[in-house]
Amino acid sequence: MENVDVLVVGGGPVGLIATLLFRQLGLSVKVVELRDGPQTAPSAHVVSARSLEILRSLGLDMDRIEALAQIPAEGAWVRWVDSLVGRELGHVPFENLHQPAVAIATSPQPLRNLSQHRLEPFLYEAVGDVSNGVAWLSAREDGEGVTSVLQDRASGEAFEVRSRYILGADGASSSVRKFAGIEMEGPDALENFISIHVAADLRSLVGHRPATLYWITDPTVQGTFVAHDIASAWVYMTTYDPSSETVADYDHVRAEAIVRRAGQIPSEIPLTVRHVSTWRMTSQVATSFRRGRIFLAGDSAHRFPPTGGLGLNTGIAEAHNLAWKLASVLRGASPESLLDSYESERRPLALANANISLENAMRLIEVWIALAVDGDLEASKSRIDEILATPQGRAAVAGAIENQSEHFDQLGVQLGYAYSSSGGLVVDDELGRPEPTNPVREYIPSCTPGARLPHLVIERSGEMLSTLDLVVPGEYLLLTTNAAWRDVVGDLTLALTCVVLGGDITIDKSAWHAVSGVGPNGVVLVRPDQHVAWRSNHGPTEHGRELETVLRALRAGEAS
Repeated sequence: MENVDVLVVGGGPVGLIATLLFRQLGLSVKVVELRDGPQTAPSAHVVSARSLEILRSLGLDMDRIEALAQIPAEGAWVRWVDSLVGRELGHVPFENLHQPAVAIATSPQPLRNLSQHRLEPFLYEAVGDVSNGVAWLSAREDGEGVTSVLQDRASGEAFEVRSRYILGADGASSSVRKFAGIEMEGPDALENFISIHVAADLRSLVGHRPATLYWITDPTVQGTFVAHDIASAWVYMTTYDPSSETVADYDHVRAEAIVRRAGQIPSEIPLTVRHVSTWRMTSQVATSFRRGRIFLAGDSAHRFPPTGGLGLNTGIAEAHNLAWKLASVLRGASPESLLDSYESERRPLALANANISLENAMRLIEVWIALAVDGDLEASKSRIDEILATPQGRAAVAGAIENQSEHFDQLGVQLGYAYSSSGGLVVDDELGRPEPTNPVREYIPSCTPGARLPHLVIERSGEMLSTLDLVVPGEYLLLTTNAAWRDVVGDLTLALTCVVLGGDITIDKSAWHAVSGVGPNGVVLVRPDQHVAWRSNHGPTEHGRELETVLRALRAGEAS
């Protein structure tokens, strides 16, 4: 029987990234996937700055990843149009893609539109040994580990794998979650959609006004075009009624006709339908992210409306949060109780992101209200012309579109979330916490305990890096401008990396003191997942012993 530290069930981006994170920390991992290979149809496409930072921490080739993404300038906008060739009613920016200098100031890896069907093959290559065509059936748990029963789909042969833990990253219909008896809570059927993936070069139609998303405002064909690549890959999504039709009713002839009509794409432009699929929009979060030795991450733990692109990114952050904790427990550096903090830290964020995604979806209705669209679609189409013919009507529509800006500008959600002290891995202090006016859109760099370590440009041995690059996988990091802290760290009985900023590392010290909230003698203690655990504004003579006390409590998950 094969025996590993972690069995990862699910070979989507979350499962594959989790596998890489586990292996980076020295854990043995087997990953199994029901599908025969990587995703071939476009699906999730927004990869946040935080997710890309996590991929960067794995030492992956970020230049290759950037090359797989949509050209930022071509994805910098979201537009509301009659059709792809019709009039434009309004547009809003897509994050800061139209302002690259602003984006790079907050992260070494700004958000990109990187389609899942392009990212997954890259991750498959990085993992190297995904077991495809394998179904996870059940498990038997004991005090030392868990034995999973799996089945090879091609041969029908069942076999077993022994592991210390299981990560269920097997999607919205997760077999692992269902076996563990974990329920989902939240609305299960908000809307049903048909997605039509086509291969087409539409640069001649939209090259003068490129965008990631085109919301079609013609009521008779209302839907959304997603430009995964303007020159090659598009998806058109529109609602359908599952009570009266199925995906089988959308053959390629009908699907092509729908896409051409919605976009007003002329027949002389080649267009090939690649995939047609259906999906149901829900907003649900699992009641628990753990049951014994089984953990959930990604779509197996939550299902968000796609509005905002938070589902994939939330799952990647979950894998990052769990990996170092599992490694610490399996190495014997921490008690198993440390793993309780996975749910206490990540589930509240999943609930918050589900609500944000749902709010984004509901807010889109405002545009249709401003356009006076009702059940009579042909009459509504005529009414739109009348509305847009008046200054008052144009202003109302423009205001409704502008009100969608938050949907596509969520830097605060991406980078500004912080863990609380309730999980035992963050030590609160009284040095101040920034209060953004709009926590969804606004990100204020801060070393408040629980927050992500802010990105600042540093120079080490002639190489330009980020402060985030200083975090060694699996290790706590102490950052300070006072070299005397090195002696304190040298006396500790616990391993800890100490970096003196301004010594071997060139940095703008005034910028560091501003974002860290500590003075020249102070320190910031960073967790292995690049989140701040503790900070002190005092020198080592006053708080040298406190550091070891704090570090021991953090390793045990008992800090507060």
